[in-house]
Amino acid sequence: MDDDFYAGLEHDYRVAGFQARAKSVEDDFIQATLSDDMFVTAADHHSADGRNSYLLFYDRAAIWDVPGQAEFVALHITRDPEQSTFDFAIQRAPVVPLAQSWLIQRGCPTEATLPTRNHGPQPADPLTTRLEDLLRTNPENRYEVLAHFTDNPGTFDFGTEVHTLVYDHHPHSASAPYRLFLEETDKNFQTYTVREGAFPSAEAADEWVMTRDTPLPLAPAPSSSTTPRAQTARARSAGTSANHLAGPPAAGTVPRTPPSPTRHPRGGMR
Repeated sequence: MDDDFYAGLEHDYRVAGFQARAKSVEDDFIQATLSDDMFVTAADHHSADGRNSYLLFYDRAAIWDVPGQAEFVALHITRDPEQSTFDFAIQRAPVVPLAQSWLIQRGCPTEATLPTRNHGPQPADPLTTRLEDLLRTNPENRYEVLAHFTDNPGTFDFGTEVHTLVYDHHPHSASAPYRLFLEETDKNFQTYTVREGAFPSAEAADEWVMTRDTPLPLAPAPSSSTTPRAQTARARSAGTSANHLAGPPAAGTVPRTPPSPTRHPRGGMR
């Protein structure tokens, strides 16, 4: 890659003067940053030794992609200063805590994943905060993400909804290990809630999402002693139907480049 390519990028990935570790890495990086003018930085952290950068973006183009597309992008860039080469990994996530968890697992300090903008909707209650803390910290790799779907109509006439299906490996959840984390933001974008539903099977969870003929079967609320309230800013996959849970898209999926949506995304990112 030459200087002209870097000059055209919207964000500073700190790879100027470095070469991709392999041609495949270069091709993937070009693809991953093809529409980075649609990325809004939520958080970033660069290690003091210059070897690692961790970035969390909101993708404004996701609303125009396949139905259910996850709206957050986590990016980890690694550099070898001695060889002047770099590599990277990228992951889409339906909600901020899962993007943060991915970055934390790759070595980013927890506090560095906190979004730097917090002018959008706020957690409506302490339960929302505790559930987000659980997803972010994922103690002992408790949760395994199976599927997710983001329903963002792109209008202020309706709120947004994200449902994320996980398998809960905690022994206390053995009778209903399939957990549906339901995030709902009001249409005025003032507050949002997160609730955890408990199901005996993935099929039962999908059936509930499609029919909504009963209240969400809530899991027992986590205790504050188990999941201490953390400092965090709140923000807001590929699917075939708005009524079905979609499996997560492959890491590195790059959105199209449409006009910027008029709706303000979660977390005050614009």
